[in-house]
Amino acid sequence: MASVREPNAALAHVIAEAGMTNEALAHAVRRVAAENGETIQTNKSTVTHWVRYGVQPSGGAGRYLVEALSRRLGRIVTLEEIGLPEPTRDLLDWHTDTLSSLAALGRTDTVDMDRRQALRNAAYSLAALALPSDAWWTRMANQGSSRRTSGRAVGRGDLQAARDMAALLSAMDQRHGGGHARTAVVRYLTTEVAGYLNGAFADDHVRRGMFSTAAELAYLSGWMAFDNGEHPTAQRHFTIAVKLAAEADDAPMAGHVIRAMAHQANDLGHPKSALDLAAASVDGKRYTEADPRERALLGVVHARTLASTGANRAAVQALLRAEDDLAAAVEGDDEPSRVFFFQEASLAHETALALRDIGDLNGAEQQLRRSVRTRKAEKFARTHAVTLGYLGDIQARQHRIEEACATWSASLDTMDGVRSARTRKAAADMRAALSPLRRRGIRSVTTVDTRAAAYLAATT
Repeated sequence: MASVREPNAALAHVIAEAGMTNEALAHAVRRVAAENGETIQTNKSTVTHWVRYGVQPSGGAGRYLVEALSRRLGRIVTLEEIGLPEPTRDLLDWHTDTLSSLAALGRTDTVDMDRRQALRNAAYSLAALALPSDAWWTRMANQGSSRRTSGRAVGRGDLQAARDMAALLSAMDQRHGGGHARTAVVRYLTTEVAGYLNGAFADDHVRRGMFSTAAELAYLSGWMAFDNGEHPTAQRHFTIAVKLAAEADDAPMAGHVIRAMAHQANDLGHPKSALDLAAASVDGKRYTEADPRERALLGVVHARTLASTGANRAAVQALLRAEDDLAAAVEGDDEPSRVFFFQEASLAHETALALRDIGDLNGAEQQLRRSVRTRKAEKFARTHAVTLGYLGDIQARQHRIEEACATWSASLDTMDGVRSARTRKAAADMRAALSPLRRRGIRSVTTVDTRAAAYLAATT
């Protein structure tokens, strides 16, 4: 830490406004850091040094500090407001030009090491989850249709090639997890596809299709980052994906991304923000213009966020609607490729988690077994491994340890070749559940614990 001589009166003022003790603020900062995959040693003495002696937070602590204060006060607190220097502007700005944001993403994620490090020091931001106004969506759609470009000619063949590549990369993610090939997705998006977006389109159908496909690729790179535990990066990619979908005037694509943002917020322990996003994903044309399979996906995530906020009856109603939507889906060329993965097994998986959060463990177990039974395990290895992890956890909660160990062993078998923060969490959860039993000499417990530890060591 580099110190200055004067106390930081601006920081002291905002802390007083928040009504937090130094110890409480330190705890909140550590929690934000943990969400972003970093363990920091901030304590009440650290906060005292920031305030009393004007010591500047090191590394990403400044960003974590403003995020903690923003959450407490329910408004955006900036680094400037608390007397700290602002770094290079990040990519969570709804009003920056879409193609400029995409170019900055390419520099940050693949080229510019200084900017990439600056963004690593940024925090997952609840304030940035607030979606823009209706006027913004209208303006973006109009901007897309009036954008004038003079680059290479872009036709239907180019659009189909981009769509094929998006489908291929999405299939790879489903099988191997977000820890594989994300850089390839970003490079393709920010070079080849960005070139198309700056080109001269054959017609408006091609323009809208290319912006939608770019949105799908930005979503995919964000989803892969989320799956690999890189939450600030995921949030930035999701933001750009929404902007691209807005310029395409593609409401279902926007809803698809907003649903992913809700999923991320829910997993990070922010149910109210998650519910707001999930409700937005099923609002208006995002739901009504979507294919039945996509409506089911949006609806089941909405159900999960309702369950997380204690709205159990509404959650059950949303689950029933999602079941009906999926039953109405018909596979074919008219379905967007981005929802190819959402089959009966996926619906059962998400339904199980909603029922678990409601407190219905028996119902959750039934749905997890349905998911395991109906999934094509090799094609969707990552999710299959996670589903088995959840199933074993519920069996362990009901003191069926041998059965849980057998289930977890199958989960670990499926994790071979998968790199995902969610599979790593499943393995860590196995070890935590088995911790009280390690000294009892139970062979199945020892075997699973050892295998889970080995997986974590190999993939962390």
